[in-house]
Amino acid sequence: MDKRDQILAVAMQLFAANGFEKTSVSAICKQAEVSKGLVFHHFKNKNGLLRQVFEYISEIIGEADKSYQYIDDPKERLVSFIEAIFKGMTVPEYKTIYQFNFNVMVQPTTRALLIDLIDERMGGLQEATAEVFRYLSHPNPAVISRMLVAEIDGIALNYLLNDDFPITLVEEEFIKKYS
Repeated sequence: MDKRDQILAVAMQLFAANGFEKTSVSAICKQAEVSKGLVFHHFKNKNGLLRQVFEYISEIIGEADKSYQYIDDPKERLVSFIEAIFKGMTVPEYKTIYQFNFNVMVQPTTRALLIDLIDERMGGLQEATAEVFRYLSHPNPAVISRMLVAEIDGIALNYLLNDDFPITLVEEEFIKKYS
């Protein structure tokens, strides 16, 4: 891992654990074992670092299993899509990513700094889900895709906050509900 990636990884962990406003550049430097000069060489400022972390996690989220795109049967395609989402959600290494994501989404300061990136990612996710519902000939794919994304966000939040959350059972019921 190069120094830039190391800074991104540490910043993500600290932003997820402490929030953006309570995480100093000094704390990031100390944990990443780099100088402030190196941080500012790679990132214009702390806000720029936040944006890069968000783009980094968006790439990781976007690289989730997309094998559903190659399935012709509409119901199987939807089930595969949902399974890919739940699989990504339950990968242990992704927990920090989801914590960071929720942290920045609900904090007004960070949300304002990232609104263009948030809108871009949400638009892509909603379009991907709407595409699946179009394959199913759903009468209103845009609305049902928003419902699905909202429910997934709620499930992910509950999964993060509750150690005993029955994610496998929820996934099974979620698949039944939408397919």
